[in-house]
Amino acid sequence: METVKVDLGPRSYDIFIGQGLLSSLGGRIRSTGLHGRAGILTNDTVGPIYGKQTIDSMRGAGYEVSTLSLPDGEKFKTIESMARIYDWLLAEGFDRKSFVVALGGGVIGDMAGFAAATFMRGIDFVQVPTTLLAQVDSSVGGKTGVNRPLGKNMVGAFHQPRLVLADVDTLNTLPTEEFVSGLAEVVKYGVIRDAEFFRWLEDNAEAVLEMQPKALAHLIKTSCGIKAEVVGADEREGGLRATLNFGHTVGHAVESLTDYTGYRHGEAVSIGMAVAARLALAQGLCGPEVPERLAKLLSRFGLPTEFPKNLAPDSVIKSIAHDKKAEGGRVKFVLPTRIGDVAITKEWNEEKLTGALR
Repeated sequence: METVKVDLGPRSYDIFIGQGLLSSLGGRIRSTGLHGRAGILTNDTVGPIYGKQTIDSMRGAGYEVSTLSLPDGEKFKTIESMARIYDWLLAEGFDRKSFVVALGGGVIGDMAGFAAATFMRGIDFVQVPTTLLAQVDSSVGGKTGVNRPLGKNMVGAFHQPRLVLADVDTLNTLPTEEFVSGLAEVVKYGVIRDAEFFRWLEDNAEAVLEMQPKALAHLIKTSCGIKAEVVGADEREGGLRATLNFGHTVGHAVESLTDYTGYRHGEAVSIGMAVAARLALAQGLCGPEVPERLAKLLSRFGLPTEFPKNLAPDSVIKSIAHDKKAEGGRVKFVLPTRIGDVAITKEWNEEKLTGALR
């Protein structure tokens, strides 16, 4: 087992990474001092596979447990789903000492965290991510929320979990396309902060795709370590944390323009990263090797790099004006200057962006 610490003073917490960890969940939660009722929020895909093991572990540690299962998919990450969660918590008699356990991918994690942040003005929650994307990214850092038709994650809150438990064995039941989607966020970390890790991904792409346990453990620990470092330095995105949005500006636009059904999150981010790299080259911020190496690695992982031909570039430019990171109607782009480093700028050229989209 590997442990990564997110250092946020009194709100610090550990990320546990390893095989066969799910059965230890109840005991690890107990060690944090949480002692109220537990509400497990999951979905109709993950619940039937890992729900019983999770409940048994929680009850074995002495917790009273209730479970709510929601439909699976990004299109259900809505205010309407949140209302169902709140009604469940109230009907089950949860109070300020209760806590929520998110068992699932990024959608469940985001909604469980948002529910915990807002129910009775804030209760605790625990992240148990079962997808690669959630294990390396969305379960860490305390960003929670839901989507709206005009934009992704436009309603939400910062609310840190008490612990994150990433059982690598849960990836064995993950559909291949979902695993590949999560690799986009992994590649992101190499581009924004760790050139050595990017090279490791290039050299070990086959081992990653074969889901070799040693390779998975390394990429999850490295990804979580980078995110923990960034979040510890800038919890609420005042500066450094914005670099984690590399690829997400265009990626979120692609998701919202396709009603959250056309592309998985990682696929949309992959497109967004490739577009951002082409824009950086067009604006003279990087050399041609950056978009070339990035596109080659993404393609090796089976991720898309070309902007959808059925979407008009001007629709993206209008969409990103609604991005929650926009200021005065102009969004900040995270653009690579080399592999391992990025710049954050509002000084981007609309014509060159259009070219990068095409």
